[in-house]
Amino acid sequence: MRLFELLDAAGIAHRTLEHQPVFTVAQSELIRHSMPGLHCKNLFLRPAKGEHPFCLATLKEDRVVSVNALARAAGWPRVSMASAEELRALLGVEAGSVTPLSLVNAAPGSVSFVIDAAIAEGDMPLWSHPLRNSASTAILPGELRRFLEGLGHQVQVVAL
Repeated sequence: MRLFELLDAAGIAHRTLEHQPVFTVAQSELIRHSMPGLHCKNLFLRPAKGEHPFCLATLKEDRVVSVNALARAAGWPRVSMASAEELRALLGVEAGSVTPLSLVNAAPGSVSFVIDAAIAEGDMPLWSHPLRNSASTAILPGELRRFLEGLGHQVQVVAL
């Protein structure tokens, strides 16, 4: 509920639909009939050597890219997938619920965030989980960016 209160306080229009829990893009395709717009996948990554903050990437759902190609495009060091414990500790969500909205739980600067240019430049609502995978929330990409920047997070747009 705190997430929605923060969105409302920032004047961000949003719409949330409840649904069965989904853990993969393939599972989410089965419930999309009532969610027109952009759909994404999210990767939470850890730096290979620890000299860089953790990394969160929101990509167009059908984007195929290696995590290290993504890291190079974003200017990050080599990365690997973060653990469920790291995800819980830094973003406060469980595996299967990774979302750009989880940055509400992260201190500014603790997680580098990139968004796929194919999403950031879109004018259709972006659907992502509102901190749990049993619902999806639609927000216009520009409004998502404004919200995250208002929380103190830098938003880097990456063309892949």
